[in-house]
Amino acid sequence: MSGRHDARPPSTGTGERDVLVGFLDYLRDGLAAKVDGVPEARAKAAGVPSGTNLLGLVKHLTYVERHWLLGHHVTDWQATFHAAPGDTVGTILAAYKETIAEANREIASWDDLAEPGPRRGRSRPSRRWTLTHLIEETARHAGHADILRELVDGVTGR
Repeated sequence: MSGRHDARPPSTGTGERDVLVGFLDYLRDGLAAKVDGVPEARAKAAGVPSGTNLLGLVKHLTYVERHWLLGHHVTDWQATFHAAPGDTVGTILAAYKETIAEANREIASWDDLAEPGPRRGRSRPSRRWTLTHLIEETARHAGHADILRELVDGVTGR
């Protein structure tokens, strides 16, 4: 990660789904890049008193994507922020990237963004709302990752 310049907003197609997925992918890539090159111990180490760490943010967003875009049930959201003893930067990033690929295949099958999204349960917001929420959630945690990465080694930018 060069760390000195922000990436420009993504080029996307003209359709609504293309624009939404383009921005979501842009944020996903930026988040994954924040973990790239960080030593294992530093990626798992809490950067702030709340315990938030780089690897935990990526793991959490993996579960967020699975829940909202693939219909998986999550029982303990707090636990998704913590790496398990066997988790590594490589395994967490691989799971995130595999989940993104599966989620993007699901999204590609959507013709109507007004239809209910794949989340299970009583409340099933529209696919449009779901994509917008994923952009918001990923952007918020990418911002946290920006700060944590700067605390680790001074690297800034997307």
